[in-house]
Amino acid sequence: MTDARARILARLKVAGSLEPNEPREPFEPPEPPEPPEPLERFLRELTALGVEHHIEATVDAVRARVAAIVGDQPVLRWDADRLPYGVGELLENAATGSSPRDVQAAAAVGVTGCDAAIAETGSLALVSARGKPRSASLLPPTHVAIVRADQLRPTMGAFFAERGTEVTAASGCTFVTGPSRTADIELTLTVGVHGPGRVVVIVGP
Repeated sequence: MTDARARILARLKVAGSLEPNEPREPFEPPEPPEPPEPLERFLRELTALGVEHHIEATVDAVRARVAAIVGDQPVLRWDADRLPYGVGELLENAATGSSPRDVQAAAAVGVTGCDAAIAETGSLALVSARGKPRSASLLPPTHVAIVRADQLRPTMGAFFAERGTEVTAASGCTFVTGPSRTADIELTLTVGVHGPGRVVVIVGP
């Protein structure tokens, strides 16, 4: 009998000596980690996307942050009643969707609210409607988006489950996920070609 055969038979003998119903400790899979809070996940994704973000605890702090970012630059914004925290009043003389096209095109900063902030991707959902021109988030080189804390949603699926009917009925819905990027030209990544090269998110109370 060869050595290999002897080893195989020895293993079979040992295996046959085990009791067939010998109790074994039950397998308990490890507890899955707790998912991060939506705000924590949202901020983490924004950082990964290269999006500047600020968390403000009061209405006055939100308005001060917007004023500091905008400065004296020309602004294109949503209508005042569409912007939270009274930011529209702060930017009273800014261009809107009803302004002449050349005035809109001259804006250096676009200021918008949002309809939802998606934690899993760091995206902003902007549903088209009267007083909420898409040009404000797409045309100026800097886009400042103001997010209310209650607009955070954990996933894109949660947003569509809640607002799917509204999105379907709207003329369009824009998802902003970081600054505009393209690699169309010689596969070189370029920022800001087809939209804002800088996105700033301000999360208020």
